[in-house]
Amino acid sequence: MIDIKLKDFQEEAVDFLFDKTTNSNSKPKIVMQSPTGSGKTIILVSYIEKYLDFHMDSVICWFCPGKGELEEQSKEKMERFAPSLKTGSVFDIINTGFEGGTTYFINWETITKKDNTAIRESERKNLFERISEAHNRNLNFIIIIDEEHQNNTSKADDIISSINAAYEIRVSATPNKRVLGEFYEIPEEDVINEGLITRFMYINYGLDTVEVENTFHETDILLEKADEIRKKIAQAYIDENENVRPLVLVQFPNLNDNLIEHVEEKLNSMGYSYENKLLASWFSAETKDDRNRKSKKLGKINIGTTSEDSITNSNATPVFLLFKQALATGWDCPRAKVLVKLRENMDETFEIQTLGRLRRMPRAKHYGIELLDCSYLYTFDEKYKLEVIKAGNGFETQRVFLKEEPKKIKLFKELRNQDGDYVDEQGIRNRVFEFFTQKYNLTNNKVENASTLETKGFVFGTKVSKKYLTGKYATLQQLNEGDKYYHLMGIEVDTHLHGIDLRHNVDEVKKHVGLSYDKTNQILRTLFLKDYGNIKFKILNLKLREFYAFIINNSERLKSDFIIFSGQRQDQIMYLENRLESFRIPLEETYRYLPFQRNVKVLESNVYKGYDTTMITSEFRSTSERLFEKYCEKSERVKFIYKNGDTGQQYLSIVYGTNFDKQRLFYPDYVVQLVDGTIWLIETKGGESKGHSKNIDVQIENKFEAFKRFANEHNYNFGFVRDRDEELYLNNTEYVEDMSHSSWVPIEYIL
Repeated sequence: MIDIKLKDFQEEAVDFLFDKTTNSNSKPKIVMQSPTGSGKTIILVSYIEKYLDFHMDSVICWFCPGKGELEEQSKEKMERFAPSLKTGSVFDIINTGFEGGTTYFINWETITKKDNTAIRESERKNLFERISEAHNRNLNFIIIIDEEHQNNTSKADDIISSINAAYEIRVSATPNKRVLGEFYEIPEEDVINEGLITRFMYINYGLDTVEVENTFHETDILLEKADEIRKKIAQAYIDENENVRPLVLVQFPNLNDNLIEHVEEKLNSMGYSYENKLLASWFSAETKDDRNRKSKKLGKINIGTTSEDSITNSNATPVFLLFKQALATGWDCPRAKVLVKLRENMDETFEIQTLGRLRRMPRAKHYGIELLDCSYLYTFDEKYKLEVIKAGNGFETQRVFLKEEPKKIKLFKELRNQDGDYVDEQGIRNRVFEFFTQKYNLTNNKVENASTLETKGFVFGTKVSKKYLTGKYATLQQLNEGDKYYHLMGIEVDTHLHGIDLRHNVDEVKKHVGLSYDKTNQILRTLFLKDYGNIKFKILNLKLREFYAFIINNSERLKSDFIIFSGQRQDQIMYLENRLESFRIPLEETYRYLPFQRNVKVLESNVYKGYDTTMITSEFRSTSERLFEKYCEKSERVKFIYKNGDTGQQYLSIVYGTNFDKQRLFYPDYVVQLVDGTIWLIETKGGESKGHSKNIDVQIENKFEAFKRFANEHNYNFGFVRDRDEELYLNNTEYVEDMSHSSWVPIEYIL
């Protein structure tokens, strides 16, 4: 087993790849968009391990770009995290041929460059011969194309075609989405929420409007500001007892020796030089224009030659790194927190690159300190800046300061007891048993239960139902019109052949149980499989082949039931006492805003000076949030309103329990103080549109009950606020999803 615990989004990505490469109906090309810092390599290694468990006659060809760096890194990670898996190189292929159950890491340049001596033309033919030999031995191929956006060459396509793989998996942070096939995107929000990458990027943080004389002058300003924020970040790491030295990346558009020397001199005057090793550089001639410039700056200084002295180490000496355009493929340096993008002339712009290098968190966690949980970009390139914002990689920000009177507001907040992060697996099993028993009116009689479930639509027996297409079709449209052209075929269960199908369906259930595959499998076997687990929690007594068929045939119904179960309200029992701390509104805050907006209005009711309508646009706020802030601005009863943060120790948080016995934090959206001093805590949720709920939070009832408990304990008023037909409604009694219920009252009646 892979020696690392996957995050939930990583497991889901593994499940997707496994599902698509073991389903004959899937398209042969699969594109996965994996944000920088999401653990792409770990996902792929976990997928390979899972796939080879069922397909030991398969060969994995893992293609990597660059000059060998990424290839070696990926191979090393597989050997470290999954030592039981067999690995090889292109030279192993040439020497001994392909071996089933092996992953071969292949560098693109090694096999495509004519002038590359690693594999000469005669040896290249030998590679194709080895591929032919493997096919003659009935070995199946899976191709993984890492950083696929860098590998669209005709030579690469020739090699891919010759391999003739059953499936081709292309992975990148910026993939070519025009490839016809299956597409999967790992949500960036999931990666952020797990603390693997920064919360967001500040653009020109702390940089007020300035007048610049020329490119040298603007360069000096950017370097000074970058150093200011670097020093603050460095001190924040010290305060957290973290041995991390933040790094500033300085990116040049071209190999302009004059500009490079100016930056070197400027940094020397600030105390950073090659001599004291606080300054490093890495320049290479990547384009014809670069080579024609005949720069004296080519090469590496203070980059390091071993893992011990590498600049990528968290506490390495250099704090500034000068480079041009892209650094080496696969080069990761999580301590890089600040990027300075320079221009050679006042009109020049260049493509968005390198931002991904600023996203990784050095310790793969957030600190609840915005200074450490974000990254920083400094540039005077307005076009580039707007492209960054447009792409969702960064935002214009504005710092605002707390008004004097709201400084007196003192509240409480809850923090999770770190010792309480556990899962009561037996408790979950018991509740699932009770859920099925109550929903389907089941008894202790297993035979009667089978009959009852069958009348409810569950399929029993030892045959797996498969759909097959039949009929005569005039148009492709007919093929997409649903089940009327399909017939069912029953196939007798083979526990070996149908092992993959069983795994697929258990995987689908596990996503909604919150447990590992093994624990989910245990629960299902306890509930339905004869002679397995505690008989007290047995619903059916299915034999092994019957169990296989039951899970596979009823997968959609089981999944639906577990989704319903996951959203059920759980008694908010805290197994360990929560940490209670005082909360005060932060003295300053930085909000995202849209520049160049017209008719900007300051929101006077907000606790911060200068907080305005550019900060509550649809890009940053939901409909219910925007309506609520506008309502408070107009209300004569509201004195102050504070928009709480979404995550972080500096914000007001409340502990709630899930139906999986896990303690989680949620952050009420707003703190409101009325003119009479009364405090209201408000959580906004998606409302209703045309009779359909817009709420997507399955834990909404659990949060509501925890919110109610917290407010009662501390004598606060509270409410959930939702929108319907551009009007706001508030509920602080009993949560009901249907907004026509009397629990939902027009907000003006209460607040």
